[in-house]
Amino acid sequence: MSSSRERILDSFESALIRDGERAATMDAVAAAAAVSKGGLLYHFPSKEALVAGLADRLRHLADLDRDAMRADPEGAARYYVRTSIFEDSALDRALVSMARLAQQGHPTAKASLAEIQDRWLDALEAELGNRTTALAVKLLGDGLYYDAAFFASAGSARTAAGEIGALLDVVDLVVRAGH
Repeated sequence: MSSSRERILDSFESALIRDGERAATMDAVAAAAAVSKGGLLYHFPSKEALVAGLADRLRHLADLDRDAMRADPEGAARYYVRTSIFEDSALDRALVSMARLAQQGHPTAKASLAEIQDRWLDALEAELGNRTTALAVKLLGDGLYYDAAFFASAGSARTAAGEIGALLDVVDLVVRAGH
């Protein structure tokens, strides 16, 4: 069983994804997490503290992803594009919930997302040796993710496995051209 703190963050994340920031009230989050309001306030004394907790979670998950990207035997560029498919993973949920906050102009969310994007770009550049090539790869992956996260109908993949293979061939061309 997950800790109360993690259940609270899960509930906040779910409320943001499903209903947006206005519906993600402290009372609604406490009820969804099956904790008292006092229990919620013990872990997160304000909504801003909830956002900071979610930002920490996202940063941790993105760091794990960046480490996996660096270690991938096919290389960081192919990893980044290959994994840029929304799968409703913990990282996906953290990204989408933070994006919902950023859409409302929340400064912590905007800063958190910008920091993570910079870290991924830096990791790509470190492998590829060229910022412009790294940016091209990153934008290709980001476009795939955006398409899958925001336009796929429930339960259907927008980009087929064969298309991903063809896109990885394009990634290889971009990487070779950047060297």
